[in-house]
Amino acid sequence: MVVASQSASKRYNRLALAPATALDGAAGTDSNADTDCDVCLQDAPLTDRRLDVIVCRAETVDVTPAPSERVLSVIKAVSPVSKTAARIVKVDQYAKAGAPFYRRVEQAATGVPIVHTYVLDPAPKAYKDGEMLTGVVKAAVPFPVAVSLGVI
Repeated sequence: MVVASQSASKRYNRLALAPATALDGAAGTDSNADTDCDVCLQDAPLTDRRLDVIVCRAETVDVTPAPSERVLSVIKAVSPVSKTAARIVKVDQYAKAGAPFYRRVEQAATGVPIVHTYVLDPAPKAYKDGEMLTGVVKAAVPFPVAVSLGVI
């Protein structure tokens, strides 16, 4: 099934661009961060997703769609029309595909971006809720990085 949707707003794009830029700068040579990339979540039934921000092992730079086992982290920028999918459907799909980290960036009613973090529990292939962060978001995994949400 192909689903067409309208182009994202500039605000939505910035919710993805700031983390992607910071992550790619901190990634080193073993991994990279990119925006608007396809990942194969499962082969049967075939499920590919276009991700807002993905951190993958460097050897996948020329592989499309990227194999899910090479994904280190997924970041979803949430738009008003994608809230339900980002909070329920996609988070479950990414967990079942084995993405170790899922981060959801939302614009709060106050206008301040908030990052919701999740860490994969590998046995049930489900995410455990992590922290809700704002301001300068610091992460140690998959590698050390700091992202300023104030630029969004």
